[in-house]
Amino acid sequence: MTGRPGPALSRRSLIGAGLGISAAGLTAAGTGQAHAAGPAGARPSSGPARGHAFLAAAMDAYPDHGRIRLTQSYTDQAGLFSTAFTYDNALAILAHLAARTPAGLTRAKALGDALLYAQEHDPAHDDGRLRQAYNTGPYTFYDGSLQPDGFVRADGTANVGTQFGFTGTAVGDMAWAGIALSALARRTGARRFLTGAVRIGEWIERTGRTDEPLGGYKFGVDGANLKLPFTSTEHNTDLVCLFGQLALLTGDRVWRERRARAEAFVKRMWEPSGGFFYTGTNDGVTVNKSPIPEDTQTWTHLALDSRRHSRSLGWAAAELAVLDHSGRANSTVPAGQSYEGVTFSSASLLANEDAPIVDGQPKPDRNGVWFEGTAHLALALRDRGARGDEARARRLLASIEQAQDLLGGAQTVGGRQLPERAGVVSATSPLDTGFGFGYYPYRHTGATAWYLMAAARFNPLRV
Repeated sequence: MTGRPGPALSRRSLIGAGLGISAAGLTAAGTGQAHAAGPAGARPSSGPARGHAFLAAAMDAYPDHGRIRLTQSYTDQAGLFSTAFTYDNALAILAHLAARTPAGLTRAKALGDALLYAQEHDPAHDDGRLRQAYNTGPYTFYDGSLQPDGFVRADGTANVGTQFGFTGTAVGDMAWAGIALSALARRTGARRFLTGAVRIGEWIERTGRTDEPLGGYKFGVDGANLKLPFTSTEHNTDLVCLFGQLALLTGDRVWRERRARAEAFVKRMWEPSGGFFYTGTNDGVTVNKSPIPEDTQTWTHLALDSRRHSRSLGWAAAELAVLDHSGRANSTVPAGQSYEGVTFSSASLLANEDAPIVDGQPKPDRNGVWFEGTAHLALALRDRGARGDEARARRLLASIEQAQDLLGGAQTVGGRQLPERAGVVSATSPLDTGFGFGYYPYRHTGATAWYLMAAARFNPLRV
């Protein structure tokens, strides 16, 4: 993220042109005790097993709408209908691969092939891009208009998420898709996955490369195909991994130069006096020093493996730590429960609890736990392995697993009830990111996938 103003709905800023979501769809989710697990005396399945059951249900929610499909990102209650964000689907691929099971590999390959289909059947472009999101099943939009198709439209094109304006292309989303396809290429040896990843890398090089003073690769394009002026630490961190993977898989040294360019930008965002990374730049000249997000602290460690910069994990663990419980202002945590973890950014801790996150949405809880970021931190601590890191990571994972057990009960995907206690909510309570959008207690593919990778000690950003 770069801190640009304006409304957004996904973890990355909304970069499509056109509609935003109806406020009716973004109220706080009901939370509470999930149904009891199984018959009396039955042993409940493990947390990771239930996380994988959620990913399977979210992928299989529309069985009558085609074999080629993506995973729905959020439960129906979030109001985004069958939206499947490219980023979330890349994470789902990686989480399936982390399981190291035949079933996981089958699902990973199916999702990888769906991304390749989107690349090859875009309704307007033939240049290797992927859009911010797609529809994966039918629904009736808030204005009464019908979206009748699955992921593949009747004319054979990929069903781009035009209803919500998810039509732009972000470098970070593209990078994660490329990382997932590269991982599939390494696991399977299938040439088609590497070809798709290379096309993504070449699109990023053509579209994102900048010669501005701070360098790196810029944000991407909006739905009208206009280049966006921002440069993100997070995106360039993703590129350190993607370009490194492409260098390894292709043997082409040009990817090493591109990796070095992305890494140089990331390191320019380092603040040595505080031991953290800034979020990026809005103009290519001036570093944007506020807000400071969590993912630029944890992903940088996962990608760079730099002892000099690993202090960022301590910064995130200390400066973004939160504890949510029912006594907090605007908390939706049921009585008697509490959750620890980290929030999205330094601005989340200063959110105005007397005003809605965005007009028509709930008021934020400054101590809302962001579970995707909490899983980032748990995985990064396990990867670093310094004294106390594993114990702290285990506490964070225990908090996530308690949330999977107890929050987001009775939610559905594609109108279908989920397996019991399956899937991790985005946040314990409405959470203001400080970047113009919020997270809420809806079960989420992205949060679940990161939890699964952290539980499996699977680092998706290390070449």
